Amino acid sequence: MVGRIITTEDDVAEGAAWLAAREPAFARALDTTGPWPLRRRADGFEALRDAIIGQQVSVAAANAIRAKVLAAGFGGEAALVSASEEALRGCGLSRQKVRYLQALAGSGIDFDALRTLPDEEVIATLLPLPGIGRWTVEMYLIFALGRADVFAVDDLALAEAARLLFGLPERPKRRAFNELAAAWSPWRAVAARGLWAWYAAMKQREGVAP
Repeated sequence: MVGRIITTEDDVAEGAAWLAAREPAFARALDTTGPWPLRRRADGFEALRDAIIGQQVSVAAANAIRAKVLAAGFGGEAALVSASEEALRGCGLSRQKVRYLQALAGSGIDFDALRTLPDEEVIATLLPLPGIGRWTVEMYLIFALGRADVFAVDDLALAEAARLLFGLPERPKRRAFNELAAAWSPWRAVAARGLWAWYAAMKQREGVAP
């Protein structure tokens, strides 16, 4: 079962209202941050391609590399598979990322079919790919496929935001974070948006870029 799909800002607002009515901390966060952002993006090969390009580099560097890849004509699956390592390295990609991108491009995954698969089946399909970890798949589920009840317990910003918002003595570990987030179902992806927004607000208050 796929469950609720978030497609509009109204969907996010509905989830935020549900969370705020059940958890005073989320009501406080919503009062501080204002409406939480939708942040949807197109699904498909390009979304994961860009996720790999962006790994372990700044946003500016990722954008520059992506622009070079596209300008060289290597944006599509067939072009990536047939490109030489030398040509791709010339776009600013590391040898490891070249391997990851070519594995993704040659995987033959039916991205349209992923839209109708349950979350765990999407994870099982994408996780075996080199360079695609669980966090990357969870971001794909949340922002590309719009799944309403996905959460990323390994996201450091979410853990830090939860520590700050709920007054925890330390960042919650995976098991404890899963237990905490269970109460936010079926809107855990909206809770994540709220925590990211809270994290950004707190960092700006401290004068630190999020």
